[in-house]
Amino acid sequence: MFSFYKSHNNDLYNKLVILSRNIFFYKTTNFKDSFETRITLIFVHFALILVCFKNKNKEKFPQEIFDNIFLNVEYHLREMGMGDVTVNKQMKFLTKIFYDILLKINSGDKKSFKLNSILLKKYFDIKGQINDQKIVLLSKYLTNFYNFCFELSLIDVLKGDINFKN
Repeated sequence: MFSFYKSHNNDLYNKLVILSRNIFFYKTTNFKDSFETRITLIFVHFALILVCFKNKNKEKFPQEIFDNIFLNVEYHLREMGMGDVTVNKQMKFLTKIFYDILLKINSGDKKSFKLNSILLKKYFDIKGQINDQKIVLLSKYLTNFYNFCFELSLIDVLKGDINFKN
């Protein structure tokens, strides 16, 4: 009869947004500051957290936090003025990108972590503007982020207490 609002925990999503706004990406690697770049950076950071979580824990990542991240992305698309049909198409496209990143980000075996630089070049080399040196810098940053997250406790990650400085 009555619908009750279920409050969401946006701490991890908010931290992912902050990480995607790191000046390193726009000054050092010269990424274009756009929605597409930021959402890709959010997806890469989140995929690294999930890979780290899987390699470190035997528990499953909480589904409600996973769902909440995509719900926030959907809200942002709506805030940008997109209608229902466009949001649905865009979310389908973004979900494919996320799962591509998630499945291909680790090019090492299951016991070791090695960032897939081909994947990074695919999503960040728009119009051939990013050279190999910048991909190496990005790869180093993301590997350091992975190692940093691997040392954090599960509770800290879920609460968004990821105070990573590159």
